[in-house]
Formats: sequence, structure tokens, C-alpha cells
Amino acid sequence: MALKPGTMLGPYEIVAQIGAGGMGEVYKGLDTRLNRDVAIKVLPEHLALNAELRERFQREAETIANLHHPNICVLYDIGEQDGVQYLVMEYLEGETLAQRLLKGPLPLEQTLRYAIEISDALDKAHRKGATHRDIKPGNIMLTKIGGAIGTKLLDFGLAKLKQQAVVKQVKLASDAPTPPAHGTPGQAASPPVGSPTLGGTILGTVQYMSPEQVEGRVDDIDGRSDIFSFGATVYEMLTGKKAFEGKSTASVMSKIMQVDPPAISSLDPPGKAVPPALDRVIKKCLAKEQEDRWQSARDLHDELDWIKSVGGQAGMPALTEAKPTVAGWWRALGWALASLVILLVARFGLRPFGLGSSEGSLPDGAPPMRLSVVLPPGDQLTSLDRPFAFSPDGSQLAFAASRSGSTQLYVRDIGSLQVKSIPGTEGAQGPFYSPDGQWIGFNAQGKLKKVSVAGASLQTLCDASGSYGGSWGARDTIYFSLTGTSGIWAFPASGGEPKEINRPDRSKGEVSIRWPELTPDGNALIFTTRTGGGNGEARIEVQNLTTGERRVLVEGGQQGRFVAPGYLVYQSAGSLLALPFDLSRLELIGNVPVTIASELFMNQTSGIGQFASAGNGALAYIPGSPHQLDRRLVWVDRKGNVEPLPAPARPFGDDAVRLSPDGKRVAVRVLSDSLDAWMYDLERGTLTRLTSEAGGSERAIWTPDGKRLIYRAARTGVRNLFWRAADGTGTEEQLTSMEGTGFPDSVTPEGKSLVYSSAGDLWLLDLEGNRNPRMFLHTPFNEDDSILSPDGRWLAYASTMSGASEVYIQPFPGPGERYQISTDGGDVPVWNPRGGELFYRNGNRTMAADINISGSTLLASKPRVLFEGDFSDPEVSRDGQRFLFTQPVEPTGAQTQITVVLNWTAGLKK
Repeated sequence: MALKPGTMLGPYEIVAQIGAGGMGEVYKGLDTRLNRDVAIKVLPEHLALNAELRERFQREAETIANLHHPNICVLYDIGEQDGVQYLVMEYLEGETLAQRLLKGPLPLEQTLRYAIEISDALDKAHRKGATHRDIKPGNIMLTKIGGAIGTKLLDFGLAKLKQQAVVKQVKLASDAPTPPAHGTPGQAASPPVGSPTLGGTILGTVQYMSPEQVEGRVDDIDGRSDIFSFGATVYEMLTGKKAFEGKSTASVMSKIMQVDPPAISSLDPPGKAVPPALDRVIKKCLAKEQEDRWQSARDLHDELDWIKSVGGQAGMPALTEAKPTVAGWWRALGWALASLVILLVARFGLRPFGLGSSEGSLPDGAPPMRLSVVLPPGDQLTSLDRPFAFSPDGSQLAFAASRSGSTQLYVRDIGSLQVKSIPGTEGAQGPFYSPDGQWIGFNAQGKLKKVSVAGASLQTLCDASGSYGGSWGARDTIYFSLTGTSGIWAFPASGGEPKEINRPDRSKGEVSIRWPELTPDGNALIFTTRTGGGNGEARIEVQNLTTGERRVLVEGGQQGRFVAPGYLVYQSAGSLLALPFDLSRLELIGNVPVTIASELFMNQTSGIGQFASAGNGALAYIPGSPHQLDRRLVWVDRKGNVEPLPAPARPFGDDAVRLSPDGKRVAVRVLSDSLDAWMYDLERGTLTRLTSEAGGSERAIWTPDGKRLIYRAARTGVRNLFWRAADGTGTEEQLTSMEGTGFPDSVTPEGKSLVYSSAGDLWLLDLEGNRNPRMFLHTPFNEDDSILSPDGRWLAYASTMSGASEVYIQPFPGPGERYQISTDGGDVPVWNPRGGELFYRNGNRTMAADINISGSTLLASKPRVLFEGDFSDPEVSRDGQRFLFTQPVEPTGAQTQITVVLNWTAGLKK
């Protein structure tokens, strides 16, 4: 949230916000001690919680503090107040070089003067061991220095210091800054485009990246990378044109790798007679190989200073360029082919491929191209359903991402660096586009909704709690699956009543039908049928919507979809595969699939593979390998200290583990093919299987006497609740007979009643007598994750009634007032067994709130953060001092990155 005018940060008073970007909010401020204007860069609250971002913010201050130069912005102070970190810098009146270039190129004399100043500043930085890594016109300020307009080098937020470790991915997404209208602070005129320690990103702005930045050769990035970016900047100052331009980010990158920009003299800059020596200087800056560039900013500065001093005498012919190395030739050849692919995609990507023909397809022999789209720092893709979608023409990605625990939809044009949020889409999952690309359908708060891409119109269409996938057809009909009925429904996008298209055949052991995908002509529906609870027990079918006929296409595959020019793309066992497909006959051609990606990130709980396709044949997926799903059991104390248990790492579920009432045993789910319940003995250190029946066993909870476990299972193709002896002996007993029964949540202290969630509502089930279920809490919103207080008098649960998931408490069994506990998002509450405190999760944060109950009145404190971490739903030790979680063995950073694949059909034969 922006700071209000008048806010004090130490002795500095906030005057007005003048800029904002992915890594900083920038304000004009007043130093009340010296009565001078200052620029204050603040690390936003949602980023300040990240230790790595705080370290980067501190590194920026340390970098600037050691750079004393008239053409580098001055750092006055650094401070922290109430958790807000800030830098205080000189306040600069003027405009950025990027703003000046909007008016046209600069005069030769002015260009030389500015270039000499900037190169001298770079020399200072390089001598201090700092590589800027984001030299561009937006990071150069034009301001008054000593009575004349001069330059100030800004934004060392991406600076790489010697011996600093970095990681290797090209970043193609960032938050765009809000440009200041007049006064511009010295240190945050434009936002950083990546982070040296987050999301696996190589830093810089694409048009000014050096080849080694584009290629991800992070160990090779040094001062010569800044020299390349400097050359691209000076080229633009002289010509008014970017040295490397293209219709998309990918095409710009390919030009950087293998195309030399036209000589400045050949462009005949207006009003300039550019000396050949200056032309040569810039060409040497822009050499593809680092060894062929100027080897230091000092040499570059001296050469520019000499050209300025000799004036017209610098008109000697340019020296002969060095011949490319053999490696350079091969690299140039590879990028030339890649460039051809990208340019052709840009040419044909704005209209669908001709179905069943080669119209609009790429030429044979053009190689596949993979590009990475990385989310801005602090954002993470959701994994409940496919979290992203391609627009039909392949020009835009829509994705559901979480930021500080709150999830909503974002869109990003493939050829742009800007990510735009769509208001009103809080809690969204499973986005899908309309055929014309103007609307996005999604599921949120138990409803099926649609929103215009521009965000100007939002409509609720119908109830759709727990939807698994949606597809918007050419006849303006939306097909979606419902977990409550486990079938597929059709709904007019303009409004109307949903119509059931199909449902599982229980006599054949079918459990659910999910992930509907319409063929482009709208005549058939491709979907996944599951038989049994295991994620591997599935098949892909196609249904003729005219005749109703169903046909099996792939056994063992899931999430099939037709992809131009004629393939069925699907996922199986963690791989993304393709088979040639005859659309007119709805038949496969052959049975040997081609592997597109051997490592596809999957939500192991639901078996959802994270990929999407566009009408022009482009694919996008989240990379990930199966080992990333392995988790370990850990204790975590209130300060966040982690103590692993000796249990072996397994693909444990990310839902809550459950301690037995005596605190000696743990019920946990293992995400094997059968999703079974297991038991871990804390005293003996043994892990044993509890259930092995077909249909899995999900989210087991204990009865208060510790003698039984209650869980959900699909024994006959229909999900219901069961219980059995906690030692695994005897047979299980079925408790409910309702199609689509949800999960067991909590048992009353005396063991007589069960609270469970189903289809967004809370239910009660008597565990004695006739066991007839009855509704406890029904609202237009989603309520789940309920849990009774230790004395059984209060029920905590999560609800979406505010538009986002929040934690509430109300008397049990009622009546009484409902109290909201969380303030900015929360779910999966759990009580301190000793009472007086409620814990819950908010994104990666474990939160706590004190609960004071007097009679029928409840008072809750302001929630506080206990610790952060990628943990499962919490369980609390009997003494209330530790938490039991499952935790990934390795961080799953794949969920911040989307890989886009162009021309993946190259070399395939149908």
C-alpha cells in the first residue's frame, strides 16, 4: 500500500509518490533536519517479508554507498521503520534519457558528452567490482550538474558484485514502472527486471541485453556486458532507433545473438556527420563475442574523449573487424535458424493454423524454440487447476498467481514485458479464453465467472464449486466439469441453465470425468475419465456431441486436447506427449507418441499437469521433475526453526498431517498411485501403510479416543466417508452414501458427531444411530477446512464470503455471532490444543491470533506472523509450541516460470 503524504520515515517526511516498479516504490520526500528534497525508495511490504529481496535491497545500498562519482546518483541514508526498509537519495529534477529520446535523437556533441560521462561512471563502478547489468536510457537521468545538463547513472538494484552467485534463466516478464511526471528520484526511475537470487532470472532489459545475458551464461557476465548495453544506448542516442528491434521479445533476443545493427553512418542521422571512428567505437561495443569488445570502460572512455577532442579529424576509415571464431559461426548459425522460426511465428501467429492442412505452419526444418516467461518477484502460480491459458491466437497468456497469499488473474502479452492484473478475479483458478480472445472464463468462490481481458466487465455465470477445467466453444458455449457430480456440464456463455453432457458410468468403475476440451469445430468433446482413486487410472476419450458416441483414445493419458495442425497433446506419467490426430474422423493416426517435454510439473494431489495450448499450435508448460514432489516430515518451532523427522522422504500430501490424541502417532497421506493413508510412529520411527483398497484414502482424521481414523475414499467409483481401526486391523466401515461427499474435518470432543465439508458447505454427521447427514452451514460462498475448538464450543473455518479466503469463528452448534479472524487472507485454521490461540496459513506464512472467550463473546487479537516457509497445512503439538508439517525436500521454483514452445512439430511426420 502506498505511503500517504505526511508519513514519517525517521527524519524524512513523505511528500508524494512519484514512481513504482517491481522492486520499489519511490517517493519525493523532505529531509526535515536539513530542509532539502530527497528521493526515498521503499521496499514494498509484500516484498519486505522475503529475506532474499531484503538482502538485495541492502546490496543496492552498499553498492551505491561505495560509488562516489559526479555522474552516479548519491546515496544519503538507509533506514528501517516499522518493518519498512528505505533508501534515501538525492532528488533529481529533469527527465530520463528514455523520455528525452521520445522527442528524437540527440545532437552529436551532446551525445558524445553524455557518453563520456556515462563511460566514466561505469569505469568507476567496474573498478569497485560492480557490474550494473541494466544499462539503458531509462536508467540514465538528465539533470542539472554544475549549471549545465549532465547525466546521472541510476538503479544499481541489479548490480552484480564480484564473487556473487547467480542463477540461469532469461526473464521475460516484469512489472512496468509508473513514470514520474516531473521530478525523478535518482535510484528507481525504472524497476529492476529480475533478481539475482529469485526465480532463476538473468537480469536486464531485453533490448539492451548482451548476448551472454540472453544465453544465460551468468558466469561470463562482467563489465563487458555493460559495455554492450552502453553501445546499444549510444546507438539509440545518435539515431533515435533501437539497435535491436523486433515484433516480439523472442525476435529481439535472436537479433542480439546473430544480427549486427546497421552502421550509424548508413542511417544518415539527421543533422549529423557521424565520424567513422565513432561508428567503429559503437560497433566494437556491440560485438557478439566479449573478447571482441572494448575490454574496459576506461579504454572506451578514453577513445570517446579523443574523438570529441579531435572533432572532424576523427574521420579516418573504420578498422577491419575481427573474423568470427568457429564457435561464433556455429552460434550465429543456430540463432539465425531460431530467428527464422520466431519471425515466421510472428508472421503467422495472429491467425489460427488451417485445420487438417499446412496453412500457416512453419517450414520443414525450422527448429523448435523454447522461451521462458518468469513471473515478477513475489508471485507464484497456483496449482489447484491448470493455472494459465493461451489466448487462441497465441499472443497472450492469462495466469492465476498468488501474491502475499492473495490469488487473482493476470495477463501478459507474449511480445511485452508488462504483466497486468485483472480486478475482481480474487481466488481465481483454471482460466480459459473465449474463441475471440476477448473474454476469460474462470472459477472462483464456488462460481463460474467470465471477465473481459481489459477487466472492464465481470459476470457471474452459475454455481460451479470445485470445477476441474473449462473450455469455451465456437458456439459460445462453455463446457466445464464439476467435482460434486463428477461429470461435464454445458452452459451458454450469455446466460441460461447448465445442461449435463455426461457423467461417469458407475457400473464400469468410472469415478469422474474431467478436463473437457472442445475440438475447434465445436462438434466433439475430448475429456479424461478416471477409474479409481489413483491418478494413473485414467484414459482420454472423445465424444461426438451430435450422436453422443464416446470413444477411448489413450489409455493411461490425461488432459487431452487437439493442437494444430493435427495432434492430440496430453500428459502421462509426468511427460507431455503428442500423437497425430485426424480431426474429421476423431481418430488417432498411429500409437507411438512423441515426447514434447519429459519433465512436466504436476499437482500430485489432483494429477493435473500444468500445460496449455494456443489455436496456432504454440504450447506452454511448467517444467518440473517428479523428485520435486518428495516431501519430508518436520517439526517447526514458533521461530521457524526446522527439525526433520527420521522418516524417509516420500511424495507425502501437502494437506495436513494429523497427530493422534496422545501425540505418539501421525496419520499422513502418501501420493502413490493409490493415494493411501499411512501411519508414522514418532516413538519407534516406523512408517507403515494403513489402507490399500482401490480408490485411495484421503485426509484422514482421528476420533478423540484415538481408536479410529475417518477418511474419504472412492471404493465403488463414488466418494464417501469411511472409518476403520487406527491400527489397520479389521475392515473399514462406510459412513455416508452421498455422491460427491467432501472431506472429514473435525470430530466433537465426545466423539458423537463429525463435521465435514462438501461442495462448499459444512455438514454434520451423527457417528451413532442412523448416521443421517444434515446441513450445518450453507451460504452462497465456499466454506471448508473447519475445525472445532478443544472444548467443542467454537468452530473455525475458511470462507470466501469477502471475495478472498478468510478465517472465521462462530459458536458451535450455534446460534451466535460470526467473527472474522484473518485480515488479509487465510485458510486451514487449527487451534492450539491448550486453547486461547488460533493458527492458520496465509500463503507461505504461518499466522497466529490470540483468542479470548468470555461466555458467548469472543475477542481476537491482531494476527501476527510466526514464520514463513513452504509447508503443508499445519498440525500443532499437544503443548502448542511446535508445528508438524510436510515440507518439500527441494524448493519447487518451477511454479514461477512458464516455458513457451514454438514450432514443436518440427520434424514430426503424421
